[in-house]
Amino acid sequence: MLRRLLEPKEYTAARYQAECRKHGVVQSMGRVGCALDNGAAESLNSTLKVEFVHRHYFRTRAEGRLKIATWIADFYNVKRRHSANDGLPPVTFERQMIEKRQASSALLRAAVA
Repeated sequence: MLRRLLEPKEYTAARYQAECRKHGVVQSMGRVGCALDNGAAESLNSTLKVEFVHRHYFRTRAEGRLKIATWIADFYNVKRRHSANDGLPPVTFERQMIEKRQASSALLRAAVA
């Protein structure tokens, strides 16, 4: 689980941003007061807790991390339908979006040529 370890002013500080870049971490932060910025992450966390975490017992944190990562990779991203994705799992939805973008780009290149 992600926890809020920093205050917003620390998160936006130049030294912190530089450290993130140094380690290849991409920060994500929207505008102040925009409730939609973290909606997808909150939805995932809620679904994860309701559908998986609260139904299982993990003997250690390592076991919990492994089982949660496996649930996300093998079920949530591949099989579980998402209302925000027209009822498709994320992997299927993203594949379709890539195909549509490629087709659109090919049409644009053909029109320009």
